[in-house]
Amino acid sequence: MPESPAVPATRPTPSDPVELSAEDGKLVVLARGARGRVGAVEGAAVRDQDGRTYAAASVSLPSLTITALQLAVASAVAAGATRLEAAAVVTEASTLDGAGHAAVRDLAADAPIHVAAPDGAVLGTVAE
Repeated sequence: MPESPAVPATRPTPSDPVELSAEDGKLVVLARGARGRVGAVEGAAVRDQDGRTYAAASVSLPSLTITALQLAVASAVAAGATRLEAAAVVTEASTLDGAGHAAVRDLAADAPIHVAAPDGAVLGTVAE
């Protein structure tokens, strides 16, 4: 089995909040919906190179733990996405998880990752 690349131990901190475009605002709405549907800790959504969106919630089972952002990226890749334009995570944390950050960066070095509170208020954006 191939070895997985190391997940960064750091938790990227979002920059100051910016006004989102309508398309990026839609990602926050989708992420909130994914989180709310199942009462998950986090919800996430990504947009691929063709404008298609994928939303997911975090999963925590005895045999599987995956962040919402990892699952949204995996769903996009499974549907044929090769690049991401943007991502959003709705969470109670004030930082972005390292594993989700790494998953987005696997497909896009420069895609903004918007971090929002459960009420949808954007806390900031991770651009690196």
